[in-house]
Amino acid sequence: MTSSTTPGLARFNTLQVGEATAALHEVCASSAWGSELLARRPFATVDALLLASDAAMAELTSGDLAEAMAGHPPIGRPKPGDPTSSREQRGMAGASEALKAELLELNLAYQDRFGYVFLICASGATGEQMRDAMRERIGNAPEQEREIVRTELGKINRIRLTRLAEVVEEGE
Repeated sequence: MTSSTTPGLARFNTLQVGEATAALHEVCASSAWGSELLARRPFATVDALLLASDAAMAELTSGDLAEAMAGHPPIGRPKPGDPTSSREQRGMAGASEALKAELLELNLAYQDRFGYVFLICASGATGEQMRDAMRERIGNAPEQEREIVRTELGKINRIRLTRLAEVVEEGE
């Protein structure tokens, strides 16, 4: 339910600035995005939080997007000890060694072409779906790809913010 205040959202609204900044940085590594959300606190509803995130995402510069993407591990290689990236890339858990090798090769080619890691909202996607998306997107023009990345990052942020709004206390 996103139309009301949740206990987790109430908690987020009352966090000290440093704690709220850290929580937002776990959602998105863009300091501009995080600052914009901090400035809009408190949020009356989860929907208001998500809409603020969408608005902040739309305003990010290329540099802000690069900062945000730097916080994401490559597909198929979640950060060790990071439950968020592991959960989001769950579709890679049963991937064959051949698929993992192909994704590594595609990741490197994508990064060579665009200068940053391939970003996709991986929640609920299979390894094959992520591979197919990477194959399709690697041919995009840089400007087109940057806007796709902005959209994918917005989806990821919405999922992570919704989870943040559900969490009542640290460790839940």
